Parts: sequence; structure tokens; C-alpha cells
Amino acid sequence: MTINTSQELASGDAASGKENFDQNLAGRYRADSMFQAAAWGAVAIAIAVLVWLLVDVLIDGLPHLDLQFITSFPSRRAESAGIAAALAGTLWVMALVALISFPIGVGAGIYMEEFSKDSWFNRFIEVNISNLAGVPSIIYGLLGLAAFVQLMGPLTGGRSVISGALTLVLLILPIIIVATREALRSVPDSIRQAGFALGATRWEVVWAHVLPSSLPGILTGVILALSRAIGETAPLIAIGALTFVPFRPEGLRSPFTVLPIQVYNWVSRPQAEFHSIAAAAIIGLLIVLLGMNGIAIYLRNHFQKSR
Repeated sequence: MTINTSQELASGDAASGKENFDQNLAGRYRADSMFQAAAWGAVAIAIAVLVWLLVDVLIDGLPHLDLQFITSFPSRRAESAGIAAALAGTLWVMALVALISFPIGVGAGIYMEEFSKDSWFNRFIEVNISNLAGVPSIIYGLLGLAAFVQLMGPLTGGRSVISGALTLVLLILPIIIVATREALRSVPDSIRQAGFALGATRWEVVWAHVLPSSLPGILTGVILALSRAIGETAPLIAIGALTFVPFRPEGLRSPFTVLPIQVYNWVSRPQAEFHSIAAAAIIGLLIVLLGMNGIAIYLRNHFQKSR
């Protein structure tokens, strides 16, 4: 008897809810169309601004981009100035950043995701790493100035290539660690359980199964991190990177400059000729960036196919 009463009440509530529910399909479709239009508008505005910037840079910079501009050193005369020193410094710094940040960042991400236990200390570290990804880059520059230039000056040579590279490594390490952990989480847990069922150790499961499956995602995070590092100027200015360097770096302890600082130096000058060669330097920076991203995308696609 009680069951029948409950069923009657439930059926009555359902019928009442069905009667009160207003589908309003026309209004929902109209809201959907408005959201799509807003999204397409946002994309169109972003693409239009990007195209406008690229066209403006190409118009100003392409006439100055030749072999003499690439192989010449900075000069007080715009017609004889070039990016040889800044280009060599950029390649030195970015190569060191990639070599140092990749093993440390990926290794830290693997340890925190696969090996560390759930404790208050580990949760504290995770929260701090997530917060460090949003810290302004100038803060890392001041940290690099205190740690690598002043404190470790006898080892790093002060304002040197290795000091600049280590500062940028600090900047992108949180990004690589977070990306590595997200890529590892995307691997199905059944792969780990299958490895353990066959008697493999945790390290064997991670090395032979989890890491290869997550490597494309990890490389995507590394690409984004290096793309950010190559365009950063504030941390390198904070550690005292030189703006006028008429020579190529010869080692880790050599003074250096990079393309973003060279562009900043030329743009800040009042002569219009320097603004034009700054656009040419921006094109050179974009070519280096696209080359690095192209290599990383090739490696990512290669590992995706080999899985």
C-alpha cells in the first residue's frame, strides 16, 4: 500500500514537472547561435590583429633582411648594423635552456605524478609549482641576478650565457612540470595495471609504457615553454645582459645578448632607420622560433607514429 502511494506521488510529480517544463527550443537555439557568433568574432579579431602585425613587420623588415644583416654585428649606423651577435647568443641560450630544462622538468613531473606519496608536503610543493607558473618573469630575473650573477658569479662568470640560460630555465620549469604531469595523467591506468600484473616494477612500467605514451603531450608542453622563453626580455635585462655586444659568445661564461634585447634596443632609439632593422630582427626571431617549433613538432609526430 505504501509502495503504491509512493509510485502515485512519483508519477504525479513527474507529470507535474513535465507540464511545468518549458522547452523553449527557439530561445535555446537563438542563444546557441549568438554564442557561436561571439566565438567566431573573437577568433576573427585575433586573426586580424595577428595578420596586421605580421604584414606590418614584413613590410618594414624584409627589405633589410639579407646576408649582410645576418652576418654583421651591432653598429651605431643603422645601414651597417646586424644581428650576428644576438642570433648567436639566442642559439646558445636556447640550446642550454632546452638541454637543462627538459631532463629536470620532465624528471620532476614523473616523480611527482608516479612516485611521490600523497602527503601534506607533496601537496604543498604542487600548489607552489602551480602558482610559480603565473609569477611575472621580472621576478625570475631578479632571482637570477641574486643567485646566478652575484652569488654564483665565480662559477658562472657573472652576466654570462650560462647565467641567462639558468634564469630562463627557472622561468619555464613550472610550465614543463605541469605539462608533464597532465600528459602522464592522460595515460589510461589500465596500462599501469597490466604492467604490474606481468611483474614489472614501477620504474619499468613508467619507462617502458607510461612515458612513451605520454611523450607527445610532454613535447607539446616543452614547445610552449621554449616558445615563451625565446621571447622573454625582462629577466635577461634584470640579470644585466648587454645591449651592445660586437662579438659572438665563445663559451658558457661569455657575455651575450639575444634577439629580443637587440630589438628592444633598436626600437627604443629615435631614428626611424633603427625601427626598420628592428622589424628585420623580429623576422629573424620568428624564423628561429618556427625552426625550434618545427623540430619539436617533428619529434612529437614521430613518437606518436611509433607508439
